[in-house]
Amino acid sequence: MLKNNNLLLPALKEAFPPTIPILAGFMFLGIAYGILMNLSGFNVIYAVLMALLIFAGSMEFVAVNLLLSSFNPLGALLMTLMVNARHLFYGISMLDKYKGTGFKKIYLIFGLCDESFSINYTADIPQNVDRGWYMFFITFLNHSYWVVGAAIGGIFGSLVTLNMQGLDFVMTALFIVIFIEQWMKEGTHDSALLGLGISILCLIIFDSTNFIIPSMMGLLITLTLMRKKIENRGESACP
Repeated sequence: MLKNNNLLLPALKEAFPPTIPILAGFMFLGIAYGILMNLSGFNVIYAVLMALLIFAGSMEFVAVNLLLSSFNPLGALLMTLMVNARHLFYGISMLDKYKGTGFKKIYLIFGLCDESFSINYTADIPQNVDRGWYMFFITFLNHSYWVVGAAIGGIFGSLVTLNMQGLDFVMTALFIVIFIEQWMKEGTHDSALLGLGISILCLIIFDSTNFIIPSMMGLLITLTLMRKKIENRGESACP
């Protein structure tokens, strides 16, 4: 038991500070999601269970409309693939990171979201902190923020009326903050510039409704081909 505490507490203490910006964003969006579920006629238990078992923020908002529309499993499958296709590439990128994490890998795979990926992939974990437990707590804390936010929104949704327009920009702002933080940490910005360039190019070619999957494919291929070069440049830029 003492050995476990020696692993868990340092990992939890180290994992909490990077998730504070996520706490603000997830709580706000989670509350909005819970309120939306309530206004759509769903009991709070549905909002909590969906937040707990699905844990795919943008897809959960889409799922509200899917639940209210006619039964169309193929359409729901294609919509889910379009919205969450980027997670396939997150998983590929985290294969090496998740090696040696034992039973925690199951939850790490389930709880892999944009924010957890961003923090865990670029984390500079101290040597005295267990890597597996650090990534576990990053994922667990982010998951918890979303579930708690959804619960609060579901409970008080009948008492509060909100204009839901523009709420999605909270996540956009959160991603911008994470991007800036990573930019400041990196010695070189090759991967960031490639990501911006490929995304903008695909946005121009495929328009805003269809550019996500082409962007992800382009990023995967480009970064795979240039991986060694980018890693070597990063190592040479380190002091």
